[in-house]
Amino acid sequence: MITFTPLSGAARNSKSTPLCYLLQVDDVRILLDCGSPDWEPEEKADTSWEEYCQSLRDYAPTIDLVLLSHGDLRHSGLFAYAHSRWGLKAPTYTTLPVQAMARIASIEEVEGLRDEQDIGDQFQVTEGEDVSVRPDNEAEEEKVPDPITKSGKYVATLREVQDAFDSVNTLRYSQPAHLQGKCQGLTITPFNAGHSIGGTIWKIRSPSSGTIMYCVDYNHMKERHLDGTVLLKAGGIFDPLARPDLLITSADRASVVSSRRKDRDAALMDTITATLSSRSSLLLPCDSSTRVLELLVLLDQHWEYSKLRYPICFLSRTASEMLTFVRSMMEWLGGTVSKEDVGEDGTGHRRQDRKRRRGDDDDNEDALGAFSLRFRHLELFPNPQALIQKYSSKDPKLILAVPASLSHGPSRQLFCTFSAVPDNVILLTGRSEPGTLGRILFDKWNDSQRAETKWDNGKIGSNIMMDGTLKLQMHSKEPLQGIELEEYLQKEQAAREKEAASQAALARQQRFLEADEDDSDSDEDEDEDEEDEVRRALAQVDDSGERYSKRRKGEDGDGNEWNNMDDEGLTKQLLSFDIYLKGNVSKATSFFKHVGGQTQRFRMFPYVEKKRRVDEYGETVDVGMWLRKGKILDEEAESDDIKDYRRRQAEEEIKKAASEPPSKFVTTEVEVQMSCRLLFVDLEGLSDGRAIKTLIPQVSPRKMIIVHAADNATDALIESCANIRAMTKDIYAPRIGENVQIGQQISSFPISISDELLSSMKMSRFEDNEVGYVTGRVVTSVSSIIPILEPVSISTLPEPIAAPSSAEARPRLLGSRPPATLPSSTMIGELKLTALKSRLTSIGVQAELVGEGVLICGGGAKYGGTADSLEETVAVRKTGTGRVELEGNVSDVYYVVRKEIYALHALVAA
Repeated sequence: MITFTPLSGAARNSKSTPLCYLLQVDDVRILLDCGSPDWEPEEKADTSWEEYCQSLRDYAPTIDLVLLSHGDLRHSGLFAYAHSRWGLKAPTYTTLPVQAMARIASIEEVEGLRDEQDIGDQFQVTEGEDVSVRPDNEAEEEKVPDPITKSGKYVATLREVQDAFDSVNTLRYSQPAHLQGKCQGLTITPFNAGHSIGGTIWKIRSPSSGTIMYCVDYNHMKERHLDGTVLLKAGGIFDPLARPDLLITSADRASVVSSRRKDRDAALMDTITATLSSRSSLLLPCDSSTRVLELLVLLDQHWEYSKLRYPICFLSRTASEMLTFVRSMMEWLGGTVSKEDVGEDGTGHRRQDRKRRRGDDDDNEDALGAFSLRFRHLELFPNPQALIQKYSSKDPKLILAVPASLSHGPSRQLFCTFSAVPDNVILLTGRSEPGTLGRILFDKWNDSQRAETKWDNGKIGSNIMMDGTLKLQMHSKEPLQGIELEEYLQKEQAAREKEAASQAALARQQRFLEADEDDSDSDEDEDEDEEDEVRRALAQVDDSGERYSKRRKGEDGDGNEWNNMDDEGLTKQLLSFDIYLKGNVSKATSFFKHVGGQTQRFRMFPYVEKKRRVDEYGETVDVGMWLRKGKILDEEAESDDIKDYRRRQAEEEIKKAASEPPSKFVTTEVEVQMSCRLLFVDLEGLSDGRAIKTLIPQVSPRKMIIVHAADNATDALIESCANIRAMTKDIYAPRIGENVQIGQQISSFPISISDELLSSMKMSRFEDNEVGYVTGRVVTSVSSIIPILEPVSISTLPEPIAAPSSAEARPRLLGSRPPATLPSSTMIGELKLTALKSRLTSIGVQAELVGEGVLICGGGAKYGGTADSLEETVAVRKTGTGRVELEGNVSDVYYVVRKEIYALHALVAA
């Protein structure tokens, strides 16, 4: 049985919330995506975010498998926090680019939020304003509390992000993974979804529930840096993805008509060229990992073609790391950058030829990969301050700043000053989440357009001139000064002293726990004497060691005292450091007496033997010791590259912590004057309603679940599918927290087939499985907990009871044979006429689809066939579920077609 529950991003939801769904296949719980929103910090009226986080926190420890489809925050943003804080430790699978891009997007968000806002693990120092103080060198180590933070988000630390995505398993496209453990029997396979590098359509194969396909946010169109989804291939649906038992798909744009790519690119490039030529600047908010690549390739090609000399400034902390990762994953790219030389650009000349003519043969650039990823005109800046230091506000430039929603970070900071300049232009390439500044600007632009030029009508709108003011909350970090700094240092000193006292108390407690608790009362006095003697010995060791150190440094008397000392004096001086000493040694008495008097004891090195803790099973196991050893072994097994990467990362963290002074967070409200121009060009890279309504009926799922769609989009897709007769009517659109149950509960049990029975079985191949018919007897064995299926001997079968028939009343004719039961067979599978047509065409038999559900094969498949060819024509019809009719004269074509039909099924003899 399949149970599906949307945790976030359900159908009939007007807000573009993150995607996260719970899919339960029998007893296995699968989490599909784990996204986070990019809401405005001050937006707290909506409780859907809290409800989603609470649901995920409750389910996280029970999840058995996690699948991530895209590398942006909407699909993977909350994974690191759930992995480190909520116990989401289940095996996680995705593609290599999604792992890298999701890590980069999470790091960008974590560093951006923690650099501006009070996450909740700091303390207040001033009155009258929202100001909090934190030690920056501890920001990455402290744990963020589970209650909702002041920034409205659950924010992990940088270390938690790295550890979470290091645990992710990566797969290649079309690489099946046969899972083990509780997920044994499940097979997952990723396929190209388009939209983002490494974007994935997941195919989940279950032996009891069939094939499940998770297909959200895909793009059928080829872009500059990506190929379209593999779902549509060679004019039809990719065969491994056709006819799934359950399709889970998004319909966010089912009611949208996208404009032509040529018109979008022209509007974007014309606006950029005209603005820069008028000595003004442009601000283009963008994401940090996925869709920004399409923008960078597009801008780079336009700069090369138009020979522009204006700078392209990219403001992002992780931009350099992102480009490095992408250049190392060229096999995942498509479009114009899939070729090493990129082919021809807008001038009709190959870049490699021009480079050779210029004599520009830089080996370092050759190592970067494709020419379109070199971005000669791109400059990277970590923050707006670095940009201002190099370029004046009056210099014309194109600025790409993260995030695309303008909710925080460089894009929000630049907007405050950028929008006040009348000739500047703000370019939006996405709608952003509701409640963010990006969505406010998009709504303002869309409301100003005519009805026929609105964004979802397939037309390109015009830019508008903004006016009025807008109040925004701005978050910043300032270094502590004066009384605030003194107060912080005092609290830091008190915290260090408290921590030292706590560590000392823990050490004492550990020693007490390791002591032997079974010592009798009669040994207490002796133990106290030994402890006193150890304390005295330790004191002498400390005193002698101090004198030894001073004399070695020449601070205690004559510096040559050690050279002038004789052997006996040196022996006495080292009295407390040696195990056994000769010469004039001090004597200690013992309780036991000999006949000749007291025995002499030589001084021993002070050592207290720790008692081993034992229980009824023997010595207790130190779990912590084994965990530490396991961690050491894992670190030793890492490659040199990973060790160098971790070492550099640790050095950077230490350098950053040492360079930044203690700081405070300040929240202020500013009034922004909006005088610039505003334009929206749709570059989200998603299939529109026309493509969705065309592709889904061709996939032809047996059942379908719609997610991530507004009311109008959900109704539009359901209505479109209802008008197609061959499309399934089992379509579900669950809301948040609503369960959808498909199928029945199936219990599976393991069984072992005996060698004798296995050798007599006839197996047939069907998709990823081998099926066969078997009759046997289940027996149990003392040596195994798995029952064994053995063949049934004829002597053990019950004798059949003959039923009276009319044949018994009449005598058997001379020479006739007694009636015998013919063996029956079962054909497993579903005939696809398109697949049959392809097989027949490959072997030279003409085949054409006529009408709906009829395939004409043979010489009469084409009009104008002769009479002989018409006699060899065979018609294949699908008359109902599980019924196929083969009609035609007995001929060679008839037997060829029948053979191919058998080959498309698994034939099991009963």
